[in-house]
Amino acid sequence: MHEKHVARPLALVGLVASLLANSTGWAGMIDKKPFGAMPDGTSVEVYTLANDQKMSVQILTYGGVVHAIDVPDRDGKVANVALGFAKLEDYLTKSPYFGNITGRYANRIAKGAFTLGGTTYKLATNNGPNALHGGISGFDKKVWQAKEVSGPDSVGVELSYTSPDGEEGYPGALATKVTYTLTEKNELRVDYEATTDKPTVVNLTNHTYFNLAGEGSGSILGHELMLNASAFTPVDATLIPTGELAKVAGGPMDFTSPTAIGARIRNDDQQLVFGKGYDHNFVLDKPQQGALSLAARVHEPTTGRVMEIYTTEPGIQFYSGNFLDASLVGTSGKVYRQSDGFCLETQHFPDSPNHPEFPPTVLNPGEVYKTSTVHHFMSNRT
Repeated sequence: MHEKHVARPLALVGLVASLLANSTGWAGMIDKKPFGAMPDGTSVEVYTLANDQKMSVQILTYGGVVHAIDVPDRDGKVANVALGFAKLEDYLTKSPYFGNITGRYANRIAKGAFTLGGTTYKLATNNGPNALHGGISGFDKKVWQAKEVSGPDSVGVELSYTSPDGEEGYPGALATKVTYTLTEKNELRVDYEATTDKPTVVNLTNHTYFNLAGEGSGSILGHELMLNASAFTPVDATLIPTGELAKVAGGPMDFTSPTAIGARIRNDDQQLVFGKGYDHNFVLDKPQQGALSLAARVHEPTTGRVMEIYTTEPGIQFYSGNFLDASLVGTSGKVYRQSDGFCLETQHFPDSPNHPEFPPTVLNPGEVYKTSTVHHFMSNRT
């Protein structure tokens, strides 16, 4: 398979771009380049979105992967803070969901089955006894159609894919759009939209692994995390929620005030044993369900980089990179070891189709699934 390496977006070597400016003088940039081809010959492209605040984002049409996020630190030094691979072949054969759109149903469904409208639907069990992230060939393994979009202070790319009725066992043809937008405020916004022709279940998210010190720089255990969540959903040994909403106060799941990720990760706690670290859904404290509100804040002390996450979703999955095992070589040529990246996946709760007490994930014909998540990058001067 022929692979083409892509120039870093801020090198600006041979960059052919469309510049978009508004009356205030702000300019955004969208660039499109080839990124190799699928085994059947389908072309894969990489879109670079850039603003004039030293931030750029690279998006692949394969899996909707966030391939790179370049942001400045407190001294203006730019680094890529998203884990990934240098070439398409590695995404096709090795990826632990680096940066991709996850669906139809992000996270786990117990025993690969759920009942809807009196019919039981069987899914692939690709994570022990459970279904994970949409199945064997989920949204992360599809080539999406892309369209450039722009606004008065933003540039973006709209990705679309229609999942046929019965794909991976899910009912209904699901027409899906995911729009990545970069703003002049150093925000990466992700908007999800879907419609169906039969009742189905939907839970979409993005699975980017972050390291705010820079991809390939080592452990994220010193990152300071705040989660706006006073409860979480405890899991069993296969990481399926028990149905309980447990308070985090006083335990290793308590990130209601900024705490180093590694401060309690080795505690003798059954939930940490089950997850081999953090791999848990947190129940967000929201002033109004469905409103865009602060979910998380992460600070990396050595560079001063900060990421705030706002979402309309009721939950967020915090994963501390427990299964990175030094078998993967990343974008910069460095090996990824355990806890070299973390994920904060905004979502509805895992296994919601089998838990009527959880916020519902059913989508009916005539309804529109809509969720939004914003990643705001900045830096602390201290």
